Amino acid sequence: MSIKQVGIVGSGQMGNGIAHVFAMSGFDVLMTDISAEALSAAMAKIDKNLDRQVSRDVLSPDDKAAAMARIKTTQTLTDLGQMDLIIEAAVERETVKAAIFEDLLPHLKPTTILTSNTSSISITRLASRTDRPEKFMGFHFMNPVPVMQLVELIRGIATDEETFKACYDVVEKLGKTSSTSEDYPAFIVNRILMPMINEAVYALYEGVGSVESIDTSLKLGANHPMGPLELADFIGLDTCLAIMNVLHDGLADTKYRPCPLLTKYVEAGWLGRKTKRGFYDYRGETPVPTR
Repeated sequence: MSIKQVGIVGSGQMGNGIAHVFAMSGFDVLMTDISAEALSAAMAKIDKNLDRQVSRDVLSPDDKAAAMARIKTTQTLTDLGQMDLIIEAAVERETVKAAIFEDLLPHLKPTTILTSNTSSISITRLASRTDRPEKFMGFHFMNPVPVMQLVELIRGIATDEETFKACYDVVEKLGKTSSTSEDYPAFIVNRILMPMINEAVYALYEGVGSVESIDTSLKLGANHPMGPLELADFIGLDTCLAIMNVLHDGLADTKYRPCPLLTKYVEAGWLGRKTKRGFYDYRGETPVPTR
């Protein structure tokens, strides 16, 4: 199964990062979003990130120009129908993802592989709503995509070996490393990472430490490159809450109960870096803890 053309649904932080790495690796990319402004911003972000690689001699100017030329954009979702591989990287809400696949189905060629970049939602359940559960997989990149080396590959209960092998080979061509996860809530990385972040929020909620002391403790005491609350802001507190809810609902274990303070921040619209406020306030020159 030869994959040369890749469709990406969503041009946000994950979508534009995925487009970047595929174009760098020689794939033709078609990226879609409902917003023309979002697509323009995504292309500008990719251009800026490629420039950074040129400045570090990771990439030549000619290679950068060739990568940019491989990326096309469209606001029409169904234009992706003739792609060999489609990666859905929309918002982490199952209803949205299911609707995207439903709209795509009548326009797909028989051999197209469908995948989702979901960080927690059941691949088996998403696949069951399509006409090709055997050609459906989880294809979970880490953020930021151009920097992080891991891709989680998640088989649904019906995923066939040919589809898995094709996706595995794609990860190799991207120069990244794959890990294979069974289809359980939040897979491997977020099954371990999100409860740690949630516990850090509980430590803040219960007054064990301040934002600054919790993050400093994990950075210097556990050699983490980023503190858990700083990391939560980077990921997006709404995404963290969504994953904790998937864990809590899917595994029915109280140890996955989202911290009420995390819920409160999301209700306030303080979602982290993307809204300029979360556990830190990013509206000034340097981030300032909000608690």
